[in-house]
Amino acid sequence: MAARVGERAGSGSSSATVRRQRAGGVDFRNNGSGGGVSEVVIMKGGGITGVGGGAPSVTPFMLHNLTKSLSESKEQEERGVSGRRGLSEGWKERERATAKPGESAAAAVERANGQGRERERVRIRDQELRFDAEKELGNGVVLCKERSDGMQWKYVSNLGRSGENTMQLMYAQQHRDPLAELVSFVKAYIVPEGYPDSVAPSYTPYMQWRAVQYFFGGAMSVFTTRSLMHALGVSRGTSASSAVAVNWVIKDGAGRIGKMLFARHGKKFDVDLKQLRFKGAMLMQLGAGVELTTMAVPHLFLPLACAANVAKNVAAVTSSSTRAPIYKAFARRENIGDVTAKGECISNIADLLGTGLGIFISKRSPSLVATFCVLSCGYMISSFNEIKSVRLATLNRARFGVVVQSFLETGQVPSIEDANRRESVITLPWQEKPLELGSRVGQAFSNPREFIRTQEQFQKENYLVTYRPNKKRAYVVIKESASSDDVVRATFQAHVMLHMLRGLEGTITNSNVEDAVAESTKRTYDLYDSFKEEAKSKGWMMGETLLNPGDSRVCD
Repeated sequence: MAARVGERAGSGSSSATVRRQRAGGVDFRNNGSGGGVSEVVIMKGGGITGVGGGAPSVTPFMLHNLTKSLSESKEQEERGVSGRRGLSEGWKERERATAKPGESAAAAVERANGQGRERERVRIRDQELRFDAEKELGNGVVLCKERSDGMQWKYVSNLGRSGENTMQLMYAQQHRDPLAELVSFVKAYIVPEGYPDSVAPSYTPYMQWRAVQYFFGGAMSVFTTRSLMHALGVSRGTSASSAVAVNWVIKDGAGRIGKMLFARHGKKFDVDLKQLRFKGAMLMQLGAGVELTTMAVPHLFLPLACAANVAKNVAAVTSSSTRAPIYKAFARRENIGDVTAKGECISNIADLLGTGLGIFISKRSPSLVATFCVLSCGYMISSFNEIKSVRLATLNRARFGVVVQSFLETGQVPSIEDANRRESVITLPWQEKPLELGSRVGQAFSNPREFIRTQEQFQKENYLVTYRPNKKRAYVVIKESASSDDVVRATFQAHVMLHMLRGLEGTITNSNVEDAVAESTKRTYDLYDSFKEEAKSKGWMMGETLLNPGDSRVCD
């Protein structure tokens, strides 16, 4: 029975197919199909036969190279069998030397043989899988599958025009359910991440009745706004009163829509609350500035008022969502309700005093732009110092980086006070992130060979860590079976690798990255446990949710 090997030679209509047979000898036979198709048949004894129509497309030079390749493959196979036999014998000898107490020699030998055979099967299977992946890299082999945003994807290796293997992202599921995608989209906006397991059972009825309450409140606001317009002198019963009321409601409605859309990022309020709170303060001032411009262009009142209200409502969401964790950090006697009430009271008193100052200044008709600039600067300076004064014991990404960096430089975990003081509050949109946690495979690897090489390095781990010199960023890819501690460990190793590469800025090559990954694995093995214990002794709280690794996972 001949077995196809699948190699073809020639181009156009001429081709050559390689297959094995039991006999020896070299032969060219016409297959009767025409078109100059030739078939090279490799005998088990090492000979070659060819089947062709017209002029043979297999030359003596090709036969010489093919025979030479077969002989080399045979030698490698014999060496592999010999090495495996020696390795198996070595396992057997070690198992015999460590026989269990009271175990007979025959039982020890049988146990050693069984364990040796199992280890050999595992080793050969892993080697075959690796060799097959490398051999078929240009034939559209599936590198891995990935789950992200509730959908499953697969990465396929294809041979590009330049001859290099590239990764192509494809949808792994045969049929996409539009209804399921719509439900997933809506849930991302209206329920917390991980619902219902991430909240108490009473959350659902509470939010249901709260929604009904706000429904009736929204309907009532139209009539109350119209009544306010009448009280200000707008004639009752005219179309103008209704138009003004509707415009005012549209302005408020636009702000509520912006607030709702921004609520999708609610998980970040628990993680990067200092950074988001400062950005919220900036948005509040941006909205105030847009409101002032309505005096210069009154005919654009509605669009400008809507834009300003969106910015101010998003800022309000940021402020209200980050307020509870901050007050929780202040409470020491299970008195978070009392702390919150007194904090809001102080805020309202200050707001009333500021309103009085604004009325007093406005009566003197000062320069509108100058007054706004002075008050806005005072608002931003006080917001910055307000946020910097908060001391949080949770290790989010920013504080985790500060703590690990200090640990690698000094050998000690910094205190909560010191790390919070060193944490950066101002983050700009164009500022490069040194670490991408929970990234997708296509972001972390530029070609299949990088992925396979890194996958071999992290076979025993539930994550992959790599670095792309062209983007100057480290990437952590998390496997589906990763635990919370695996995520923290992966983040620790990524910071160790960045610490090692920091001195090579501008000269980082793929070789440097491979060395840094290998060395960071060793240092993580030596340092991670001691780092975690010392961090807990200093009062730090760490976990997967605080690092916010996202939901992208490589399927096992």
